[in-house]
Amino acid sequence: MERSSKRLQNGAVGCFAVDIDGRERLVVVAEVERKRREDWSDVIQAIRHDVTAEHDVPPDGIVLVRFGSIPKTSSGKIQRHACRNSFLDGSLKTIASWLVWEEASVDDVVVTPTSSDETVAVAGNLPAGLLELVKTKVRDVARERAGNLKANTNIVTDLGLDSLERLQIANSIEEVFGQRFPEEVLQEIETVAQVAAAVKDHFKDIDAQLGQVSTKVKTNRSARVEIPESDYSFALMPEYVRLQKTKKLLASTGLPNPYFSMHEAITNDTTTIDGRELLSWSSYNYLGMSGDPQVVKASQEAVEKYGTSVSASRLVSGEKPIHRELEQGIADFIGVEDAITYVGGHSTNESTIGHLFGSGDLIVHDSLSHNSIIQGSILSGARRRPFKHNDWRELDEILSEVRHEYRRVLVVVEGVYSMDGDFPDLPKFIEIKKRHHTFLMVDEAHSIGTMGEHGRGISEHFGVDAREVDIWMGTLSKTFGSCGGYIAGTKELVEYLKYTSPGFVYSVGLSPANAAAALAALRILEDEPERVAKVQHNSRFFLQEARKRGLDTGLGNNTPVVPVIIGNSLHALQLSHQLFERGINVQPILYPAVEEAAARLRFFISSDHNEDQIIQTCDAVAEEIEKIDPSYLKFESGPTKVANSIQRTKI
Repeated sequence: MERSSKRLQNGAVGCFAVDIDGRERLVVVAEVERKRREDWSDVIQAIRHDVTAEHDVPPDGIVLVRFGSIPKTSSGKIQRHACRNSFLDGSLKTIASWLVWEEASVDDVVVTPTSSDETVAVAGNLPAGLLELVKTKVRDVARERAGNLKANTNIVTDLGLDSLERLQIANSIEEVFGQRFPEEVLQEIETVAQVAAAVKDHFKDIDAQLGQVSTKVKTNRSARVEIPESDYSFALMPEYVRLQKTKKLLASTGLPNPYFSMHEAITNDTTTIDGRELLSWSSYNYLGMSGDPQVVKASQEAVEKYGTSVSASRLVSGEKPIHRELEQGIADFIGVEDAITYVGGHSTNESTIGHLFGSGDLIVHDSLSHNSIIQGSILSGARRRPFKHNDWRELDEILSEVRHEYRRVLVVVEGVYSMDGDFPDLPKFIEIKKRHHTFLMVDEAHSIGTMGEHGRGISEHFGVDAREVDIWMGTLSKTFGSCGGYIAGTKELVEYLKYTSPGFVYSVGLSPANAAAALAALRILEDEPERVAKVQHNSRFFLQEARKRGLDTGLGNNTPVVPVIIGNSLHALQLSHQLFERGINVQPILYPAVEEAAARLRFFISSDHNEDQIIQTCDAVAEEIEKIDPSYLKFESGPTKVANSIQRTKI
């Protein structure tokens, strides 16, 4: 605030919050120079503009007080609480003020940067309907705050819109004309007239497009509309009601609910449920790191040294040595420059994709992409377009047709698809990414530690340089026996994310226990590549034995994820229960999580499993399927027609 005007006294500004009309309001009080003057509106406007621009928090009230009157301690520090109390009881020696909740129009007290003459001149040179179009887009976002909207209304200070709201306005205008504002222009335009002028100056052929756009404004915004109770009660939300119907349908089968079963000990090749030990095929503890004595010890020692939480965002006070050890270790292991860790795998994708890309960009992803990729794409505001599963040819066709229409384009594939157990032809996707000048992201949640001779993932499997992929994503909850996620790539990518990614900046850092566990698992993986060889052998052996018995394994391709497709949700549920009774724990994937024709059991293979367990399980699955319906057993090689004909939602 002090820098916003030379008429303010240094060291004599106080800021505090008060509750007015049921809302928390930011109020600032500032001493002014000794010189008397009649009009202080330019100072008030400067404060509002600079504070909002710097902190993205628009002040709700500004009070300028007489020189030497702001409450201070004997040492000269501002008494913020005394200042607040004086504001509330009206005892401040006020010479000028602006309060957003007062009834007076903002235009009565604020001088906008553009003079009225200039605004009229600008508005007069605009194509017909353009100013009204901009006003409509502003009102759509500002709502009740735009009740007195004029050409010279300042979107930043007069309306108090934050950066996301201002970007939303810009994006909606860009979508109308199918063009983009230059980045430097977005930083300069503030008034409604300036936004309209920027459209006129930087967009092409707007007259024709304006003729096709309706700019009619709703005239009866205050009309009462009856709000249905389902719009403000979770119990009546249609989505929740639908969930209850699904649960009732499940209960009507007479079979127990297979979900949220209580596992009472470490889950590796076996698990314990209700005091009973079962063979476990529902845990992605691929290399047995969760529960490994070395990993447990490292986690315990980290808790003793650093506590159970780092208790802050790493940006401010949460950074610990093990964070950087883990991140650099991951980067070195993959073969790139640097890495950043997040507290959750799902949030890693959401925060990274949602932050790096935006309006005017395109995200092209595999049709079987994980929910976190879809949600991140939606969050970004970019256009989203899927291509057929693993079909690099269709991707090439899409990019050949539309690449030139977008600024940044992201192509997203996965190392191993967690519902089907297959993987993409990475070299083909790299070649396409290079030719079309796009970014390429690979989600390695299920391939890091399980593919390649040393477990370095799909890049090692194909023998390609990891630096040819722009963004590597992975989780710490599978191979690394911990919890969290990471992004690895160039130092520039990682540095940008560490200072700006919402899921990192505004979140507590990875806990000491989780960071240390993942780091210990990484070291073991580097020292014991035989674990990788074992999980790869078990994966091939399971797939081979399953197919011998006629089990439909869909697209399974020698990875630790093996589906057994039934194509009937009730029968998949029944099969899971019958196997449970035989001491085998494997979860069904039912409609609507997948299409009905793709209902299945999904087996996760680990290095802790042995051949006898695999043979026992495959025998049991085939025997129980034959009891339900022998036609489910298919003695044929290769993927089934089901695998190629439907789109599945991943879990």
